[in-house]
Amino acid sequence: MYDYPARVQRLRIPAGRRILVVSDIHGNLPYLRGVLEKAAFGADDELIVDGDFLEKGPESLNTLHFLMDLTRRGNCHLLLGNCDSWNDIFLYPEEADEHIVHYILYKKVGLLWEMCNAAGVDPFDLEDFGAVKQLLRRRFAAEWAFLESLPHAIETDHYIFAHAAVRPGKPLRAHTADELTRCDAFMNQGWRFDKWVIVGHWPVVLYGSDIVCANPIIDRDSRIVSIDGGCVLKDDGQLNALVIPYEGSEDFGLVAYDPFPVRTVKSAQAAGERSYYIRWGDSRVQVLRRGEEFSRCRHVRTGYEMDILTRYLFTDEEFTDCNDCTDYVLPLEPGDAVSVVEETSRGYFVKHKGTSGWYYGELL
Repeated sequence: MYDYPARVQRLRIPAGRRILVVSDIHGNLPYLRGVLEKAAFGADDELIVDGDFLEKGPESLNTLHFLMDLTRRGNCHLLLGNCDSWNDIFLYPEEADEHIVHYILYKKVGLLWEMCNAAGVDPFDLEDFGAVKQLLRRRFAAEWAFLESLPHAIETDHYIFAHAAVRPGKPLRAHTADELTRCDAFMNQGWRFDKWVIVGHWPVVLYGSDIVCANPIIDRDSRIVSIDGGCVLKDDGQLNALVIPYEGSEDFGLVAYDPFPVRTVKSAQAAGERSYYIRWGDSRVQVLRRGEEFSRCRHVRTGYEMDILTRYLFTDEEFTDCNDCTDYVLPLEPGDAVSVVEETSRGYFVKHKGTSGWYYGELL
């Protein structure tokens, strides 16, 4: 990626308007439609899309078109994340084409994959990608122009919206695009700000070690809100809409969407005494005993043992990586509504108010 000065948009929010902030849609149009419907997004609201609306999910091109239509209404504002900066491919030297083609064929989803298919180009026949790039540039001129027009940060009187990070003590317009769109675990940097900084990029579940919660994290001391709910990236992920009642408010609310069926807890369950969360980037396990439904595994780095759904294991080898998983037992009361992610012979893997864990009782 080429690094260059960031584009910053100064935005005035009309007084009294509710602000909804979503991030990391990742081409998941049903989740986007779902959260906007659940939040009752309307003409009197302002919507900020905090980057990474493309890639990883199944409908990047349709999501782009949907958001292009929304912006024409005047109350939807997008900024670029690291997964959205596809215009950069026209700056790359020819030597980079091979890496781009490798990415397209490895992922088999995403903007370029979908553009190729829509233009009648077989992605498996990309011998001259330079020529294909120019074809896509002509065929999707409106889409490229739209992406090129988007900022890397949006600033209002009280908030800064950036996809991944802002550097403290540095004027916003002095940032590079890379500084705003790429920074893992931003909330762990120890930085503090005068204005509220609202980011996505790093799924909030990755900040925990034992309990998996996909709700936004609000750090009032640092004045940072991190909102990436793991949409697409996590099987139990959700698309969060941070709700700001009006410009200047610090009374943040939440509307979250996922498609899982909702059922009711019949009997109480106490929280488990100990648990661990095996997650992306640290998911190497040793399979101690492989079973048809569950396998007993030891987390290589920590030595922690837990039963993992066998289909979550990536290979049949003794040492393998696995899907994100936890053995956390949720504290639940009769009448609690839970979203059912997995139904197994042992019990249910569910979500309750954004937190994922196991329930071993009966659901109504």
